[in-house]
Amino acid sequence: MRMTTIYDCLGPAMKAGPEVIRQTITTTEHYTLEHLVLRLNQEEWVPAYFAYPHATQPVPCVIYNHSHGGDFDNGKSELLTGAEYLHTPSFLETLISDGYAVGCIDMWGFGARRRGESQLFKRFLLQGKTLWGQRIYDNQQFLTYLLSRKEIEAASIATIGMSMGGLMSWWLAAVDPRVRVVVDIAAQVDYHALIEENSLDKHGFYYYLPGLLSDWTTGEIQQWIAPRQRLSLVGIADKGCPTSGVKTLDQHLQKVYQDMRCPDHWQSEQLIGGHEETEEMRNLWRRFLKKHLG
Repeated sequence: MRMTTIYDCLGPAMKAGPEVIRQTITTTEHYTLEHLVLRLNQEEWVPAYFAYPHATQPVPCVIYNHSHGGDFDNGKSELLTGAEYLHTPSFLETLISDGYAVGCIDMWGFGARRRGESQLFKRFLLQGKTLWGQRIYDNQQFLTYLLSRKEIEAASIATIGMSMGGLMSWWLAAVDPRVRVVVDIAAQVDYHALIEENSLDKHGFYYYLPGLLSDWTTGEIQQWIAPRQRLSLVGIADKGCPTSGVKTLDQHLQKVYQDMRCPDHWQSEQLIGGHEETEEMRNLWRRFLKKHLG
């Protein structure tokens, strides 16, 4: 018997606000960068960045989801400084130069919120919650906050990220229809393929949800994004995204989008590279956003 909703796996939310606790504004020649502290949940404050170009009218906005990489000090600062597996220049510089606003939070356990991912994971399980679910809920509340900003064109919201950030991108879009355009990099991960290829340890324990495969497949979750625009980019040598799973998901989603009479809204690309964002990937997603986000 199927669960009522996917939230039975993600666990209950601790939503609050959203409310601005503190705001520091830095203005540069081309954009404004706000350092925010937000109330998004009932337990702790959430540091965030929000940047927008100098413009005379509202602009599209991209939610940037930072990666994991085992670097718990980094978090949202990845938006500004990048990482060794990300192409340059930074996502902040690139997105601003392309005319978009961009926001990013420290996810649970990262940046100013670092206090032991394993501890968080175990405590949330004992409380009937999940770490992955709480990370998704925070991003949903952050989206609610962004949509309240006058600088944002509310009908033009995208999400993008690599690795854990890419997983967050398609999960967030799957559970929240306010996201209109999706780009995920190194994150087209099929749960069944991970089991079949003994690759579960290629991803952190945070990503596993109790009972998920009893009621859902990865493809069934991802199809909730349709008919919205989505681009999925994977390096062919990326061991965290088994090729068998990438192909299975591509075949499933091709049919979903075809049945909805919008086959061109789904794009899956396996490219030269490993677990990284290559120059080719950077060029592809920039063109994709320009075409579909404005």
